[in-house]
Amino acid sequence: MYDQISQNKRNSWLLVIVITIFLVLLGYLIGEYWGRGYGYGGIIFAILIALISGLISYYGGASMILAMSRAKRIEKKDHPQLFNVIDELSIAAGVPMPAVYIINDTAPNAFATGRDPEHASVAITTGLLSKLSRDELQGVMAHELSHVQNRDILFSMMVGIMVGSIALISDFFVRSVIWGRGGRRKGGNKGSGPLIIIGLILAILAPFFAKMLQLAVSRQREYLADASAALLTRYPEGLASALEKIAGDREVLEVANRATQHLYIVNPIKPFEKRAKSLFSTHPPIEERVARLRSM
Repeated sequence: MYDQISQNKRNSWLLVIVITIFLVLLGYLIGEYWGRGYGYGGIIFAILIALISGLISYYGGASMILAMSRAKRIEKKDHPQLFNVIDELSIAAGVPMPAVYIINDTAPNAFATGRDPEHASVAITTGLLSKLSRDELQGVMAHELSHVQNRDILFSMMVGIMVGSIALISDFFVRSVIWGRGGRRKGGNKGSGPLIIIGLILAILAPFFAKMLQLAVSRQREYLADASAALLTRYPEGLASALEKIAGDREVLEVANRATQHLYIVNPIKPFEKRAKSLFSTHPPIEERVARLRSM
């Protein structure tokens, strides 16, 4: 498992580097398209967009996600058993007790969010609390606290920001070319056809490849969180059984969407839903996750 942790760290840094390269290239091409010699200005423009959105998300992202999910904060008196489970696991994982939120929905699911272990939150649906046994609940909470312990919550938030920035800048560049607003400055590149073609190809493909890289690393982090949860609880079957129950439940989690689906322990958007069409897989196959847990 420790080899997997090291590999995930290397893959995470590689992902950040690749996405940063995409971001810089897009910024440079936008600048050059708008005027010869403006490439470095375009890079500054792209980095500024990423920094501003990053700061907003870093300090307010978790609150926005919880509000979007209609999660309500609860205290120990509201659900003593849940707090006892989370408190025990927090001590075992060596992380502070996170804030606990409840989502009033019958679909069983849960997620963790925040910028670091000191500012972490876990959100659990009422369906999860009513449909899982204590051992299964413990497995799910161990998985979420493993994301906190491994700092996956910060990684997911920051990489999501960078991928979103690439999509935003790509869209801006494509629209600029379509509406013919580039190359109007003195010394512009109006006749630079190859530059426009390269820029358009990169603008169209960059968000796709960045998203694919993000999802590949995210799926590996799900496997790692499962393994870490089994280590915390010393009972892999609890999480394995919980994953099967959550994946097999036919209830639809209405508050979930494309922006938050990757946070949940099991993809909340069911294959039979209309909104599931054309969505990339944010999670490894449940069968594979369960098989890995039961082989421990």
